[in-house]
Amino acid sequence: MGSNYLKLTFDKLDVGEINELVAHESCGAVALFVGTTRDNFDGKEVVLLQYEAYEAMALKSMNHICEELRGRWTDLVHIGIHHRLGTVPVKEASVVIAISSPHREAALEAVRWAIDELKKSVPVWKKEQYAEGQGCSEWKENKECTWSKAYKDNHIL
Repeated sequence: MGSNYLKLTFDKLDVGEINELVAHESCGAVALFVGTTRDNFDGKEVVLLQYEAYEAMALKSMNHICEELRGRWTDLVHIGIHHRLGTVPVKEASVVIAISSPHREAALEAVRWAIDELKKSVPVWKKEQYAEGQGCSEWKENKECTWSKAYKDNHIL
């Protein structure tokens, strides 16, 4: 079995670093997903994002994603999931997922599933900071988020 490289950090994410962590001599593929801050949302100019996380739960959820990945795609070798916290300017990476596998099909499918699952299940929140005069900044959860809806439905939040 390979390794899982999980990280929450306030530092700028290094795509080359995570690629090196997951690369393996038995693998012909490393699939990467890099999520970046875009400069717009809903007609407003976004200047940066602020990320916060319930860190212990986020890392536990990220580890669970790795377990699920290995159950679905048994030939995966290494998995890396790095998520940025704090301020993330436009064009910088907020999340990087890298997965190595002997063949590309499994790696590509696994990366797609991993980012979708991360957005659903990992407790990370973002605050969009808009350009001056374009409205207040606002905290947002991912639209795919399932755990927050469950808490709200049960009046826990």
